[in-house]
Amino acid sequence: MSLRQMEYFLTVVEESSFTRAAEALHVTQPALSHQIKALERSVGGELLDRMPRGVRLTAMGRAFLPHAQLAVRSARQAERAARAAAGAAGGELHIATVHALAVGLLPGVAARWRAAHPGVQLVVREYSSTEALEEQLERGVADLAVGPEPKEWTGPLLPFGREEIVLVVPFDDPLAGRGTVRLAELSDRGWVRCAMEPLVQGQPVLDWACGLVGYTPRTVVRTEHTSTAVRMAAAGVGIVAAPSHMVGGAVGEDCVLLSLDPPWHRQLAVWSRVPLTGAAAAFTDLLRTP
Repeated sequence: MSLRQMEYFLTVVEESSFTRAAEALHVTQPALSHQIKALERSVGGELLDRMPRGVRLTAMGRAFLPHAQLAVRSARQAERAARAAAGAAGGELHIATVHALAVGLLPGVAARWRAAHPGVQLVVREYSSTEALEEQLERGVADLAVGPEPKEWTGPLLPFGREEIVLVVPFDDPLAGRGTVRLAELSDRGWVRCAMEPLVQGQPVLDWACGLVGYTPRTVVRTEHTSTAVRMAAAGVGIVAAPSHMVGGAVGEDCVLLSLDPPWHRQLAVWSRVPLTGAAAAFTDLLRTP
């Protein structure tokens, strides 16, 4: 069994066709079929059902697929890490993060990275939650993850700072002249909610926090992205709770930020499946440098 055979197998699965896969791989169809048959001999059974129109995975193929994906991704990750460590042109560093950090924190870090490491390209992949980051990093889709600190992670993990969760209101809101506000004061207000809202004890954090002070928040708008929710709040649609560092990236300065009393903070961290070396270590140093 070879890495090339697994790459061929994955391409056939992706294209659902030997013909299209051969074209994508720039090989002849007989050569591709030969490699897939050799792979099937090595695993002891058929991985693909050949049908008149296309192919589909067998039970063995479905079991083999995620492991082949991880093996191919890990090989590519190893190549990226080596090239990036050497500062080679064309080197890449793949980063998984949550949308709020991609909007608010990473642009400044990426600018500093480009100035210091112009030959190593950053590839940023955005996800909706810390749990999604963990899952995707386990699958090898990125070299490191940047986000709220996961509850359980067995690989290398380095905290690098905290983010404050604040409330966003427009300038003409009755609360705009205040610096802080308690959740208990907001039982009659409407909220803009986001699908990326983190969970606490199995429920959205706002539901959990408001429940502690005796009410269920009244939702007036739901959005997919945090940045959209912030813009809605700045326009006066309702209040939103969002990380303070991303508000400027979402709407600029046309809104008011209120700290919660008591304050809400989340620990941020960078973590990886393997030791942070080379470009990954250099990027981590940038994150941890004020």
